[in-house]
Formats: sequence, C-alpha cells, structure tokens
Amino acid sequence: MRVTSKGQVTIPKAVRDKLGIVAGTDVGFSEEGALIVMNPDEVVEGESPGARIARKLIELGERARREGWANKMTSDEFLEMTRGPFDDVNPR
Repeated sequence: MRVTSKGQVTIPKAVRDKLGIVAGTDVGFSEEGALIVMNPDEVVEGESPGARIARKLIELGERARREGWANKMTSDEFLEMTRGPFDDVNPR
C-alpha cells in the first residue's frame, strides 16, 4: 500500500466491508508491539464531541498507567505527543 504526499492510503474494499467502514467513519490507530492497528472508532450514540474527547483522554490515561509510561512523561512531552511540536510559537 502506498502512502500519498498527504499521508493518505486507500483501505481495500474487503477490509472496509469486514470492519463496517463507510464514508464518514472515524477510525483510530493503536500501537501493539511492533504493529500499528487500525480500528473503526467506537461511536456512542448521542455522545457530544466534547464528551467523546473526554472519554478518549480517559482511555489514554488508563492505557498510560497500565503500560507504565504515564509517570515517565512531563506535561510538555505529553502535549507535544498529542498535538505535535509548536516550534512556531515557542522555538527551542
């Protein structure tokens, strides 16, 4: 599978059908050892966008504690991981 200059790939139809992925489906990625796993994002009916973000952050925190990397990161490192570097605002 080739990645475009915009970082896009085409998900094969057989995979989309198996996972129930249709246009507009949100997908998530997780790291499992040496693999990156893509899963359709769980959608809770009636959940607001803000509640969804809060749920995802709680899930991330639980995973960080479970895997032991929560105590190894500073707040700045966590923010950079989640939003990318802001070198244009605060050059290093």
